[in-house]
Amino acid sequence: MTTVNGGISFWYAGTGIPEPREPLPGDTDADVVIVGGGYTGLWTAYYLKRAAPFLRITVLESRFCGYGASGRNGGWLYNGIAGRDRYARLHGRDAAVALQRAMNATVAEVVAVAGQEGIDADIHQGGVLEVAYTPAQLARLKAYHEAELAFGETDRVLLGAAESARRVRVAGTVGGTWTPHGARVHPAKLVQGLAAAVERLGVTVHESTPVTEIRPKHAVTPYGTVRAPYVLRCTEGFTASLRGQRRTWLPMNSSMIATEPLPPEVWATIGWDGAETLGDMAHAYMYAQRTADGRIALGGRGAPYRFGSRTDNDGRTSPATVAALREILVRFFPATAGVAIDHAWSGVLGVPRDWCATVQLDRSTGLGWAGGYVGSGVATSNLAARTLRDLVRLDSGQGQRTELTELPWVGHRVRRWEPEPLRWAGVHGMYAAYRAADGRERAGRSARTDVVARYADRLSGRH
Repeated sequence: MTTVNGGISFWYAGTGIPEPREPLPGDTDADVVIVGGGYTGLWTAYYLKRAAPFLRITVLESRFCGYGASGRNGGWLYNGIAGRDRYARLHGRDAAVALQRAMNATVAEVVAVAGQEGIDADIHQGGVLEVAYTPAQLARLKAYHEAELAFGETDRVLLGAAESARRVRVAGTVGGTWTPHGARVHPAKLVQGLAAAVERLGVTVHESTPVTEIRPKHAVTPYGTVRAPYVLRCTEGFTASLRGQRRTWLPMNSSMIATEPLPPEVWATIGWDGAETLGDMAHAYMYAQRTADGRIALGGRGAPYRFGSRTDNDGRTSPATVAALREILVRFFPATAGVAIDHAWSGVLGVPRDWCATVQLDRSTGLGWAGGYVGSGVATSNLAARTLRDLVRLDSGQGQRTELTELPWVGHRVRRWEPEPLRWAGVHGMYAAYRAADGRERAGRSARTDVVARYADRLSGRH
């Protein structure tokens, strides 16, 4: 069987690429214009329109809703948020705990709204299982588990090797940690259902409409300009394509494979009856889900970054990356050695220089943005959207300060990424260091994190 490579992602294999909505017909006005038709933009439109039905809201999308990370990700709806530890250092532990509690609640919020809007996105609330399979990984896993408990996640469970294997039999597992604050989703079904929901509310969505420039009260496209008091940038990994934003967020590449449907005898060997989302404690970590139709969809970094902050060509992935992901699949689950890979694809996610997700509304210009999720955007985008809603309502005099507007990620600013070729060399050097560190940790018996990985963490700004 031939592996389908690209075509946006496996998540569109069953339905095909959606027919695009009409592009912007010319210059127009709105109360709020949202740039980007992914999770962040659509959730923001949804919550703003629900809160204030009279608002004229326009969403502008370059290709089609869900073309970017929202239609390509691993389907991890979970409570992780980028930058929490840094926010604890900057604003105090209580502020970071409030942010974490808001994220915990966000998982249930997404599930609830999907149900209310009739969005069938193959959601299964099996939680998140993260495993360790080396002594160094186990030490990191235990430290991570204790840190999560300290931030108030008291329902998280630390698992021994046998307990972890009873959930998912990953070869060589020596321990795991599980949280109930997670669910498997079908990314494309979620984003397409959300786009339909916002249209039912009366939001105008224009696709095939790339925004080339954002400035106060203006979103400029080849087909015309939308003028609005509020212009909200919700472009995540594609932010670098906007004028003046080349070094704002780095478009980090992540790649995935999806197997053919596995036969019952293979599933009997693997287990995974709870359909937990699955990750590990490697430095160049993997992420996976058991899909609703009985496949394994598994991802990792692959080629992490393209020179000049370029983005991919409809998800095409190098054969070397496909082979590397297959190696992880078989190493985790030896019973899959003879299983075919049906699909491979890639996409980009947004990474700020300090690895902190942020939400911002500049009250002097009406320009707002949210993103920099560093791969945790399926749930974080929902919390960011509700926060943008509250910030717009506060600024326009329609609302008051809320718990969300006081969260520590609101208004956070970060310096820009280095110019090329430093940016390319730094990212590729960092992931080469991480992959080498993972190899040494697998080969060794030390419980200490590889020294090169520790230096890479410090230099990259991840910790």
